[in-house]
Amino acid sequence: MRRLLALLSPKTLGRDSLAGVVLGVESVPDGLAGGLLAGLNPVAGLYAYLFGMVGAAFFTSSSFLTVQATGAMALVVADARIAQRPDPAAALSTLAILTGIIMLVAGLIGAGRLLRFVPSSVMTGFITAVGVNIVLGQFGNLTGYAAQGEGRVLRTLDLFVHIVQVSWPTVVVGLVTMGGIYLLQRTALGTMGLVVAVVVGSLLAVWFDRGLGLDVALVSDIADVPNGLPGLSLPAIGEVVPLLVPALSLAFVGLVQGAAVSGAFRNPDGLPADQSRDFIGQGAGNLLSGLFQGMPVGGSMSASALVVASGARTRLALFIAGGVMAAVILLLSGLVSYVAMPALAALLIVVGLSAIKPPNIVSVWRTGVFPFVVMVITFVLTIVIPLQFAVLVGVGLGILSYVAEQSNRLRVVRLEVHDDGRIRESAPPATVPARSIVVLQPYGSLFFASAPTFGRQLPIVLPSSRGSVVILRFRGVDQLGLALIDVLRQYANQLSAARSTLKIIVADERLRHQLEREGLEELIGEDNVYVSQQWLGLMLRRAYDDAASEVAAAE
Repeated sequence: MRRLLALLSPKTLGRDSLAGVVLGVESVPDGLAGGLLAGLNPVAGLYAYLFGMVGAAFFTSSSFLTVQATGAMALVVADARIAQRPDPAAALSTLAILTGIIMLVAGLIGAGRLLRFVPSSVMTGFITAVGVNIVLGQFGNLTGYAAQGEGRVLRTLDLFVHIVQVSWPTVVVGLVTMGGIYLLQRTALGTMGLVVAVVVGSLLAVWFDRGLGLDVALVSDIADVPNGLPGLSLPAIGEVVPLLVPALSLAFVGLVQGAAVSGAFRNPDGLPADQSRDFIGQGAGNLLSGLFQGMPVGGSMSASALVVASGARTRLALFIAGGVMAAVILLLSGLVSYVAMPALAALLIVVGLSAIKPPNIVSVWRTGVFPFVVMVITFVLTIVIPLQFAVLVGVGLGILSYVAEQSNRLRVVRLEVHDDGRIRESAPPATVPARSIVVLQPYGSLFFASAPTFGRQLPIVLPSSRGSVVILRFRGVDQLGLALIDVLRQYANQLSAARSTLKIIVADERLRHQLEREGLEELIGEDNVYVSQQWLGLMLRRAYDDAASEVAAAE
């Protein structure tokens, strides 16, 4: 109750009301365009914007996280071919609810912390390809030509081959709308300029269609626009398994985009957002959207930026936006049916082009060859295969790139211990010298993939490496994997064969017990395993003094 009263504070009510009206009005053409992009009745996008946004606003941690049907998610829905299922309405409901359940589970288990493992190279390639796919997917509605071919690329090629068959009145409406969006957004209208541009384009289409007899497709030509709010739509259990992969992909895309929004817009109280709680909110939005004939939804950067730029102070703006959308559906559904399809296509093409950010691509290219290759592979896969599979492949590439990057970052340095107490880092020797002490310390992640890299950086043990001691200092290392222990075992055997000794300094008793369980402590000798203490360098000097005594005794 206290939170509700805070939302209705006179200090913020005016700003929230204005921001809510702006977002609500702008969301009507956006929602229709989202449904069109998904290959559904455009009204499904409208319902998703309304119920997804309101349902999520009750639970999200981020006050300004606006949950709607994003372009990337709409493309995943399009590739799932919901309209071709035996019962499209039940299939759409199943997909949205299944996506919501996955998001809810992700939030409850605290999966927000896992998103940091998705590298920017993967996301840049994916988002860029999504922008290209949005543009390619709307050429048909922009030109009025029903292109043939499997996939957006082949249909685009077919369009250019048969360019003379396009509907020029349709093209004119689309170009006028697109030009209007770019021009009006640079005026005092701001983002509302796209609403005005869609209205102008639709009026032009109605004049062409009804006044001049030139055929231009309207929303009413492909779908009936109800003059009321939708009823309940129940999922179909039989659709769960076929739609599981698209739902997983949708959940991942929505959660990643939502996390980006959470990080971009801080709460009014200055506290950081809880990404796991935002997952729960997005899950709730999908459940409500699915129950009321809407498509899957996720965090929308553009809508969140709009509500903040319009002056919103609390999440009340999102509820007001939902009320505005409901009023449009109830009172102005007749006008919605006259929205021109090429006008919506023009809006989507502008959205798609805005998703292609050359500075981000250049940034990845400058980072290195490997991230750039990962970005290109993700981009190509997202273009040529269905998005639900491209997303999963992108996740796999992200994991592989992380593993490869971390394993290649590992480096081993030599610690030179001087009599005056100073310790200097230097490059390790190529081979273990005879009757010497070599202290080595690794920097970086030590795990199964980096174990071979670690082994290659160790000095080579030769038959002449007699009477030496190699000290490996694993301070700050909290896990010794089996692959690393195998490397240590082989190195210990090589030193033993050369009548030299391996000493190991570990971070705590738990790691010493691990060496004991794996038989490594017995192999090198219990006296050659040291456990670090609170005083930095204490065990290193003790191991070094012991090694000095052993080397002196061997001479």
